[in-house]
This record gives sequence, structure tokens and C-alpha cells, in this order.
Amino acid sequence: MHIKYHPLLGDQLQKQVTIFVNDEPLTAYEHQSVAAALLANDIKKLGQSRNLIQPRGMFCSRGRCCSCYMTVNGEDHVRTCMVKVEEGMKIYPNDEDPDVRSEVRGD
Repeated sequence: MHIKYHPLLGDQLQKQVTIFVNDEPLTAYEHQSVAAALLANDIKKLGQSRNLIQPRGMFCSRGRCCSCYMTVNGEDHVRTCMVKVEEGMKIYPNDEDPDVRSEVRGD
């Protein structure tokens, strides 16, 4: 479900890009948020809550909550509602705490 034309904003989706979710290619459009692109491709589960072990998905859609956190291009806990898609972007769900004490991050 993509909104291709908006009565006030006009044409919205013009250039297609390919993103990869769990290494599977999906079609998205420039200027879409990652979360919107996932929902348009019928992906509603964005991760899993740590405490209750339940699916997480879109909640506020404006960067206030943590329901849409995913790993984007190797960066953990990215708010996908606030990040625009880019060609070749790699996206994975966050199902556990990030590894903050690793050699990659200087510890």
C-alpha cells in the first residue's frame, strides 16, 4: 500500500529503490521512511520486546517511542520511522540488547 498521489502534496513516489530486509530484496521509494516502506511491503513485525517476548511494530510514527527500532546498515536500535530509505539499505530486526561492549566500539 503506497500513497502515490496526495491531493495537497501531489506526486509522492517517483524513484524506486531496492532495500534488503533479512537479506530479501524489497521495493521502496525515495523520501519514504524505512518504517513506511516496510509497512507498504506488508512487514508489520519490526522486532520483539525483550521483557514480554512479544512482537513490536509501528506505534507513534514520529520518533517518540522505541517500537520501530531495527538494525539499519549495521547500526543497532535505529528509529525506522525517522530514517529515509536509501538504495541497497540492509535492515534487520532488533530482537535483543545491542552489544555495547565490543572491540568494534573501542572497548
